[in-house]
Amino acid sequence: MSFATGIGLFIAWAAVVAISDCRARRISNSIIVAGLAAAFGCALFGCGPFGISLLQAGIGALVGLFSLLPFFAFGLMGAADVKVFAVLGAWCGMHALLGLWMAASLAAGIHALWLLIVTRTRLAGLGQNGRATFELAGKASTPYAACLSVAATLWLVLRATGRGL
Repeated sequence: MSFATGIGLFIAWAAVVAISDCRARRISNSIIVAGLAAAFGCALFGCGPFGISLLQAGIGALVGLFSLLPFFAFGLMGAADVKVFAVLGAWCGMHALLGLWMAASLAAGIHALWLLIVTRTRLAGLGQNGRATFELAGKASTPYAACLSVAATLWLVLRATGRGL
C-alpha cells in the first residue's frame, strides 16, 4: 500500500460518512467497520495520511470512543457520531481529536443557527414535545458525523498543502 492509497481510502470513507449522514442521518456499522479496518491497515503498513502508528491508532480510537460516550449516554448525541469519532481517532491520532471536535462543533453550531432561521423556530419552543429540536425536510437535527468527517478532510488538505496545524 502506498501513501496515496491511504489518502484515497480516508477521503472515500469520509465522503461516504458525510453523504450517509446528510441523506439519512444514519451511518451503518459496515461503514464504521470499514473505516476502522482501513485506519488500522494504513497504520500497520505505514501508509496512513496522518502518519499514525498502530499504537497511536489504537489509543486514538479508544480516546475518541470514550470522550463522546457521555454525550450519547445523556441522549445528546447519536451512537454513529460517537463511533465516527472513534474511527477518526484511529485515522488521525489522539492529538487531533480536540481540534476536530472543536471544528465540527463550530460547523454544527452554524448549521443549527441556519436551521433556526430556515424553520423559523422560536427559541422558547426548543426542546419541547420530546422530539428532535430541529427537523427540516424530515431530517432530524444536525448531521454531526458529517461535520466531523468534513473537518478531518479539511485538516488533511491543509496538511498536504503545507498550511496544516
